[in-house]
Amino acid sequence: MHGLHLTADLHDCRCAARWLVDASLLGAACRDAAQAAGLQVVGELLHTFAATRHGPGGVTAALLLAESHVCVHTWPERKAVTLDVYVCNFGADHSAKAQALMAALLALFEPQHAERHALQRGALPAHLVG
Repeated sequence: MHGLHLTADLHDCRCAARWLVDASLLGAACRDAAQAAGLQVVGELLHTFAATRHGPGGVTAALLLAESHVCVHTWPERKAVTLDVYVCNFGADHSAKAQALMAALLALFEPQHAERHALQRGALPAHLVG
């Protein structure tokens, strides 16, 4: 379970509205960003939420990576996005790849404000260190 878990809450995103409402487009962008970062996409699920009285429905894009996962949730009526990138570092250190994926997604959404967090998860057993 040793790995790096990155999260970001994005506010006042200045990206084109399509990135917040088009599940297929967002899924393709996430897939491209993950592959460009050197991560392997092994599955994905995309979902579009129905519009409400507040505006168009958002989307969820969840990609299963060989190294773990990336999830994106959008709130177009708020111009907000939550990002979640987790990589397992058991076979190799994928931390830089996770950081590159997060940076690509931040650039896509162009938030005016982002609350970012990084959590080191688990620890390698002593017999695997070194």
